[in-house]
Amino acid sequence: MPSEIAVEKKKLKNPPLELHYLGDRVLRQPAKRITKVDDELRQLIREMLQTMYSNDGIGLAAPQVGIHKQLIVIDIEPDNAANPPLILINPTIKQVSKEICVAQEGCLSIPNVYMDVKRPEVVEIAYKDEYGRPRTLKANDLLARCIQHEMDHLNGVVFVDRVDNSLTLAQELSKNGFSYQAVKPVA
Repeated sequence: MPSEIAVEKKKLKNPPLELHYLGDRVLRQPAKRITKVDDELRQLIREMLQTMYSNDGIGLAAPQVGIHKQLIVIDIEPDNAANPPLILINPTIKQVSKEICVAQEGCLSIPNVYMDVKRPEVVEIAYKDEYGRPRTLKANDLLARCIQHEMDHLNGVVFVDRVDNSLTLAQELSKNGFSYQAVKPVA
């Protein structure tokens, strides 16, 4: 179900929220479930969308802007004004496919670093929309990858934690001013 929250898809000189980067402890703290869906939360959603568009992103999780709430905004077609963003409140994975695919990922919290990550090809999730209505969604391809990437942020996991090639990863991070020490590999 597409979002009814309208935000102009444009870059702002001064986005409303500040991004946090790899190495910042705030990215490693698990997010808390949202208990109240109200106008204040919808305003946060608008600000997250504006921040995401301003930084050329296709997904943003609340922990990336220092807010420990289970909230994600996604728009895999940021150049298509007619395509509304997807708002996920308290998302949970119901099912993932056995088929795994490898694709390159990047992250607003780790600018200019792009690495291959293995993830299930299809994911089915349950979540609440911006009005607190329960929803389910089955996604594949880029949307499935984006949902899984952003849901990792809600658990304090960053995509580089899932990269298998630690040597290339260390080189890429170093080249872009990040420390490999900030990586916490997941099994």
